[in-house]
Amino acid sequence: VMIQVMFFGCLLVFINADGVADVVLSCALVEEGVGLGGMGGGALFTRTPATLVLRDVPVGPDESLDTLTPFVPPSVPDPDLLLFETKVSSSPDIPNAEVLLHADCNEQEVTCEISRYTPRGLQESSDPAYFMVSLSVEGLDFSSSLILQTLSVEKDQPALIQNKLSLPLSQSGTLLTKVIFLVFSNIKSVLAPLGGDALLNCGFKQEEVPLGADVGVEWRLQHRGKGHKVLEMKKSLDDAEGTVVHGERRGSSVDAAQVVSQGNVSMSLTQLKVADEGTYICTVSVGHFHAQQVIQLHIYQPPQVSLSDEKLKSSQTLSCHSRKYYPLDAQMEWFYLSPSDMKEQIFPDQGSLSSHRQHGDGTFSLSSYLTVSPSVSPGTKIICRVNHPALDPPADVSIVVESPQPDSYWFVLGFLIITVLFFYQVIK
Repeated sequence: VMIQVMFFGCLLVFINADGVADVVLSCALVEEGVGLGGMGGGALFTRTPATLVLRDVPVGPDESLDTLTPFVPPSVPDPDLLLFETKVSSSPDIPNAEVLLHADCNEQEVTCEISRYTPRGLQESSDPAYFMVSLSVEGLDFSSSLILQTLSVEKDQPALIQNKLSLPLSQSGTLLTKVIFLVFSNIKSVLAPLGGDALLNCGFKQEEVPLGADVGVEWRLQHRGKGHKVLEMKKSLDDAEGTVVHGERRGSSVDAAQVVSQGNVSMSLTQLKVADEGTYICTVSVGHFHAQQVIQLHIYQPPQVSLSDEKLKSSQTLSCHSRKYYPLDAQMEWFYLSPSDMKEQIFPDQGSLSSHRQHGDGTFSLSSYLTVSPSVSPGTKIICRVNHPALDPPADVSIVVESPQPDSYWFVLGFLIITVLFFYQVIK
């Protein structure tokens, strides 16, 4: 039998011939410690290396199944090791779990944190024990919070006890668990236009036997140190009419039918304002269990760019206006392109900028002023360029320096001669 193990930094993948793979993740067991000096100086957290084995993760048809070995635990069980094992195929499936197969190979960091979990309304006990697992992949829209429940081990012989957790281990030295509940998001960050709509993705899955008769959904917004509830829903899982919704933000909604049929608790927001931007926390509760996901909402509006004049002569001050944009990050630059040049050049003197002006709707405006030197030759194009996150490519507005009118010199000269003759006659 050919055995091959693929190493991906902190992640190992073992593929077998059944179209499933065992994924081994390097994690940290996070525990709350004692405050500074033991006098309430704030909680400290300890992080102990741990390993999470996801058994039988489905593999897509394009994956190679040349390797035939499943994950093999250590030959000699070690009670000091924190080795969590859960079988994905016998638990609620983890959406998009296949992205874990190649995350490290693609230089995408996998974050895995495990912590003890106490169900609400239940006293803490060791039989069964519960753990919360937070999984995310850098640069990908994958984030899941899993609740693991420990499984009983065979008692035909004395069980090996994990030293740190004081929990019985399997004969192979792993802590056997199953996923009973999870909350996930397939889109961790949303970019939406000011005045438009947005859909914040969040969903949940649970065991076939429901953990409770109702599901509770709460969406909260946190921004700049402040937070408030946006929407709250309580939905009966077996009664289509048993729905209570309280929305504190007009235009927020969750599809109650999809909550039951698909576990979809995504929230829609309409007519977005700048105040809607921030960090949204989706909390789903079923029975004694609850878990969360965090989704970022970013608002944008591109600037309206214009020049103050339609005609331009030398020794004239030109104004460029960038209006009603969001977010604040805007940059304005002046360029010129003379008739003899093939490539535009940046003005050495960039003139002056106004201060940022904020409007009632939260958007900003900015102006730039440039005095065109008399040395700038007629036919030169003056360009005002505005860079902003909502603009790709940057916005350009331009104007061409005009040539003097051909009869203007003779008009001025004639006017001076007439004026001199007039005063000469008056004095005479």
